[in-house]
Amino acid sequence: MDEIGRARRHTWVALALSLVMTWVFVAVVSMIEFREGRLEWWRFVPALIAMVGFTWLCARLINPMLDRHYPTRQVVAAAVLAVVGAGAGGAEPFGWGFALVAWLSIATLWISRRMMLVLAFGTFAAGMALGMLSVATGAGIMTIDMGTAEALVLYALTYGVTCAAVPPSNRMMVWILTLAVQAHEGREAHTRLALAEERLRFARDIHDLVGHQLSAIAVKTALAVRLSDVDPAAAKAEMSEINALTRKALREVREAVRGYRELDLAAELNSVKGVLEAAGVRCEVHLPYRDLPDGVAPVLAYAVREAVTNVLKHSVATFCDITIRFTEQEAELSVRNDGVARRQAEDLGSGLAGMGERVAAVGGKLVAHPTDDGEFLLTAVVSLPLRG
Repeated sequence: MDEIGRARRHTWVALALSLVMTWVFVAVVSMIEFREGRLEWWRFVPALIAMVGFTWLCARLINPMLDRHYPTRQVVAAAVLAVVGAGAGGAEPFGWGFALVAWLSIATLWISRRMMLVLAFGTFAAGMALGMLSVATGAGIMTIDMGTAEALVLYALTYGVTCAAVPPSNRMMVWILTLAVQAHEGREAHTRLALAEERLRFARDIHDLVGHQLSAIAVKTALAVRLSDVDPAAAKAEMSEINALTRKALREVREAVRGYRELDLAAELNSVKGVLEAAGVRCEVHLPYRDLPDGVAPVLAYAVREAVTNVLKHSVATFCDITIRFTEQEAELSVRNDGVARRQAEDLGSGLAGMGERVAAVGGKLVAHPTDDGEFLLTAVVSLPLRG
């Protein structure tokens, strides 16, 4: 499960916590009434049935609410069950009456502030009305040793505080989840844009590599067709040049695809830095103060390109550190980022495998693995001087 999935699950649990608290309060009040012989089954059974239905319905309401849907009919049905359960059970704020607060905590999501205030006041009024009925009939246990005025003051304070505090806190929690989802979607859009820019850059490279040869082939082919009837020798010469151009273009395309065409390390570093920053990844590059030995820069340029491509495709990194150092014995490239999940690191894909083969072909070694501090480190080391 990704980070957004975990955040949504935690939010669901937090919203459902009010239902759990309702059942805790109901259980405590029922145990006390049963122990003192005040449990009336004709009230308890309907209240219990209503509470079961209320819990089932509210649990089904949470997911639509998190998806920004407001199922009005289900919300109204849950309100009716909460009123029935609270009224039959005694309507004590920390007993059966807490079902009203639990309903309010879910019903006030994704509605206007004015409507939230209306529902909060309505819930408070319903709780007070049912509380007065409970006091009048002696159904509750909180008012056993209290007078009517004291009981009503207690009900007013508890219902007032909970109805005022619960809706804003739950709305704030869902709002934060929404911001996280939007940020995640924006990050994915940045990554897709960066990958699209990289594909465009590759397309430009291919065009620059063989575009001239293909244009020349088209021109010379047309010329050879025109000369075939009037000057066969010239047409044959043109066809020979076309054959040479075709072979050259084919060879350069193969070199580009197989990775044999040398890349400019400085240009590659500037390019990947721009791509990473466009994707919202902070990138730092550390280079040696001396020029790299002959033949090392192209090898490391390919390694940098593939490593950064892997960061963009398989990670949710916030930073990427690229460091190149060398001694008389070896040159080393390290690419560190903080976004690759451990299970993703176990499947490095064909890109890194191909890069490992390319590094091994010059006597080097590629290592890519998660670190103990939760980051991911790719290291390419080649021995100097290069072989082959």
